[in-house]
Amino acid sequence: MKQYFAYIRVSTAKQGEHGSSLQEQRSAIEAYASRNSLSIAEWFEERETAAKQGRAVFSRMLAKLEKGDAQGVVIHKIDRSARNLKDWANLGDLIDRGIDVQFVHDSFDMRSRGGRLSADIQAVVAADYIRNLRDEVKKGFYGRLKQGLYPLPAPIGYLDQGKGKLKIPDPVRAPLVKEAFELYATGTASLRVLQKEMKRRGLRTKAGKPLSLNSLDQMLHCPFYVGLIRIMKTGETFEGKHEPIVFKSTFDRVQAIMRGKTVSRQVKHDFTFRRIVRCGTCGRHLVGERQKGRYVYYRCQVPDCRGTIVREKDLDHAVQTALSLLRSDPAEQRWIEAKVTNLTKQDAEGLERLKASIQLRLAKSDVRLSRLTDAYLDRDIDREIFEHRKSVVLEERANLRDEFSRLSANDLSVHRALRNLELGNTALSGYKSGIPAEQREIIESVTSNFTLHGKNIVIALRSPFRGLANWRESQIGAPHRDTAQERAAQILDIALRDAKVSGSAPVSQDGHKLAT
Repeated sequence: MKQYFAYIRVSTAKQGEHGSSLQEQRSAIEAYASRNSLSIAEWFEERETAAKQGRAVFSRMLAKLEKGDAQGVVIHKIDRSARNLKDWANLGDLIDRGIDVQFVHDSFDMRSRGGRLSADIQAVVAADYIRNLRDEVKKGFYGRLKQGLYPLPAPIGYLDQGKGKLKIPDPVRAPLVKEAFELYATGTASLRVLQKEMKRRGLRTKAGKPLSLNSLDQMLHCPFYVGLIRIMKTGETFEGKHEPIVFKSTFDRVQAIMRGKTVSRQVKHDFTFRRIVRCGTCGRHLVGERQKGRYVYYRCQVPDCRGTIVREKDLDHAVQTALSLLRSDPAEQRWIEAKVTNLTKQDAEGLERLKASIQLRLAKSDVRLSRLTDAYLDRDIDREIFEHRKSVVLEERANLRDEFSRLSANDLSVHRALRNLELGNTALSGYKSGIPAEQREIIESVTSNFTLHGKNIVIALRSPFRGLANWRESQIGAPHRDTAQERAAQILDIALRDAKVSGSAPVSQDGHKLAT
């Protein structure tokens, strides 16, 4: 009895596990072999699409046939053997060498010209079916992308809602993903440290496992979290309609850190004024050192600056003196709050003007995107330039949406002024009660420069704190003729002048916009 191989195939591993096709193919081949007195020497079972060239099991079977390990092969149907013409050609080469190829479902005589022609036509039809299916899938895929929908499984932090629907933030994982970005954006943790911390906080994959380093790295690089859809294989970027869970500014800081591999060094001694005070001569930071186990000094390590040394308690006294000038007494604070209430009513239109301005810029970016697409379709620019410029425009739009989502009444100049005054009022008490890291944050929030010139400590405050301190010093020793209401008006006027100038001031770690 002739020895034959049997080849059965399904397109995916899932079909092999849950479908009945493999068993049906096996049963049909066994019945066929019995009817035609064929002995099946070996079964070759594959769970991979025939549209893909180089299938491992199929290639191994062809190699064994070529060596003469069997007289032929029995396959259920032509489309089970090959859906691409390269594999069909390889099978045809074996037929030309005398290998007997038989199909259970398609009764072709592969040794006759007519049978080969009919089989070739069927193979071409199967290959064309795959090409057409691939084109249709591609059209549907890009159609979803152009609608702002992500046609692939939701990344960690989002939930799938079904085909053709937006991904929505996962109420459990989305806050943890946001925390991961914010923690890494501080520049104080490596990926491995972040991985351990997020594991401790409970961030898990959909399978319930902690994130691997590779998964965490991919997550931090993924722009989906800021509202953009990027197809890594092609480099194309699309604007998503899903809700972002990470601010674009935070995402950009994370990318900058990952590109530069910058991680803050861990320090052995957490001195309060570490990397805060600079030498007035060379501009380098003073280095803290502990002497006799309890006295802390800061000195410049540059040989030419010998003698530039100061005690920590003298720096502490200078800071507290400066911060004390920023406090308002209770009566002044009451009048300031009353004045702010009235100013807010008068300036309510300011927020709407800000929103309208951002919406106008978004509309202009739409026009730019449309013109860019027209230029690409008219072949005025090539695809690489088109994708690069489109990516730039979409990132600008993400920044604008980010800015718009942050807008609230707090963005009015009167509220910025009030926040600065509140920061000044609480700075001294927060400094006295804070740990070194918190004290440094307060110092950096209110000062623009902190230097030591010889033995002289010079603290330059940011606006409006500089103006407030200067005004408060001018009041020391002067006759107290002004009422609390008049003093409050002067304080608020100083803060408002700065807030109107610095509407786009930087934001401190606690969320305050700081003047420069």
